[in-house]
Amino acid sequence: MGNTYGMLITGEQTNGRYCLIDMRVPDGGGPPPHRHDFEEMFTILEGETEFTFRGEKHVVRAGSTINIPANAPHNFRNTSGAPARMLCVCTPAGQDEYFMRIGDVVAGMDAPPPQLSPDKLAERRRRAVELAPTYRSEFL
Repeated sequence: MGNTYGMLITGEQTNGRYCLIDMRVPDGGGPPPHRHDFEEMFTILEGETEFTFRGEKHVVRAGSTINIPANAPHNFRNTSGAPARMLCVCTPAGQDEYFMRIGDVVAGMDAPPPQLSPDKLAERRRRAVELAPTYRSEFL
């Protein structure tokens, strides 16, 4: 969907205990409202990102961390006008596998995302919604 996520530490490497994902989010990027039955923690490395967490908006800037407890409705959006980068720890793991099943592997973190036709984009969104329950997530 335009974000580039690098799997730095996978659930396979930690015996399912956690995963660590390097998220590069372009201006305007971010997921729709959702929740999971696992914990997420985001540390902003570059730029800033607006998180909506239990109905309240928080602008999280580089050097700050935000924790999202299990089952808490949330989403984030890069509204800064510039790219943002953050690390996301999910515990237990699984989100890494989910992203690999709905996304495309690119040549590297600085590679542009694939240009998807409207039909391909619709297919990716359908697959994301379809697989969400398998990975203990729900779109709201």
